[in-house]
Amino acid sequence: MVAIPHFVATGLRLTGLRRDIHWPTFRQFGIASAVGGLIGATLQARLRSPELSMVLGVLLILAGGSELAQRRLPLPTTRFWRLLGGTLSGLFGGMVGNQGGIRAAALLGFNLSARELVATSTASAILVDAARLPIYLLTSGSAIVAAKATVVVATIGVVVGTMVGVPALGRIPASIYRRMLGGLLLILGAWLLVTALRSVTS
Repeated sequence: MVAIPHFVATGLRLTGLRRDIHWPTFRQFGIASAVGGLIGATLQARLRSPELSMVLGVLLILAGGSELAQRRLPLPTTRFWRLLGGTLSGLFGGMVGNQGGIRAAALLGFNLSARELVATSTASAILVDAARLPIYLLTSGSAIVAAKATVVVATIGVVVGTMVGVPALGRIPASIYRRMLGGLLLILGAWLLVTALRSVTS
């Protein structure tokens, strides 16, 4: 059900940011991330574990914390590192179910501008959505139809949010945007860690 609003929002966001895609990063990191994400999603039921969520939670906390402290670890902008970073972030993101956050954390290491980071991440996400949405419609079409009112309301919400957010992105200084993203990654990592710990102790 969430896949439809997500696809609409991602496509609309990409329309507004398509000129800002950093193509060398997208062709290597982005496509590898999308492929890794699809593989991870198919393996999710068999390999997902609280321990994996805890590891990724800690990594997101470290990534967000280093960004807030402005002590980030830059990654080499070579083909090898882009392919490796894209594949691993997509694979782990697909298994845990937080592809966007993990992808953003990895992209922070490539020293992209705010718009380039969002545009490149969005272009990667649209590949995943385009591949998985037909599968969801075939396997869960009746459930989606039954929840059509919720889908419509959610879709309207993401459209409004995207129309407001994309223009606002250009007015946010890069340093502030990166700190905002670092804070969100810190929160996401803490949430993953706490959720995993509760699962282990329950």
